Amino acid sequence: MNKELRSAEVHRKTNETEIFLNLELDGTGNHQIDIEVPFLGHMLALFATHSLCNLRVWARGDVKIDDHHTVEDIGICLGQAIRESLGGKKGINRYGSALVPMDEALAQVVVDLSGRSFLDFNVPMPTGMVGSFATELVEEFFRALVHNSGMTVHIDLLKGKNTHHIVEAVFKGFARALSEAVIFEPRIEGVWSSKGRLSP
Repeated sequence: MNKELRSAEVHRKTNETEIFLNLELDGTGNHQIDIEVPFLGHMLALFATHSLCNLRVWARGDVKIDDHHTVEDIGICLGQAIRESLGGKKGINRYGSALVPMDEALAQVVVDLSGRSFLDFNVPMPTGMVGSFATELVEEFFRALVHNSGMTVHIDLLKGKNTHHIVEAVFKGFARALSEAVIFEPRIEGVWSSKGRLSP
């Protein structure tokens, strides 16, 4: 971890995918996304823009089979990068929440950088596909991210009819909630926990 920049770089290579990902928590929303899953690329660009993180992702995978491995492995890498860039989590706000509309869709996302991995994903999808993207992969992406970052995340769809709008509201909501959780609270010395640590 670069303590000054709060950044991390992750390289993951398996028989199914190869991914390079660079994350800077204290950025401006700059992003360079070069992946073979266009809809996820669009969502990652939204994540960077609305979290104000700088994000670079290059990924190649076995999309000739389907998008599952690429989507899941990018989630793994982003989760690892978030965890590494946070370091010991000293002085951070820890909690973040966002209520984000996208036209008729409204999503609520709540984050706790607790060190405990837990995802509650309550987002019914009206359709199984957005273009060529299987919408069931949205939950797989967040499950991989949460498991590898050590955070608790609750994602709830409050209303929505258009699947694209719903997924977009979810990604923007996660971005805004994470942005709130990682900022520094100047009154906090050490970590914001009665246990004195943010880890299992």
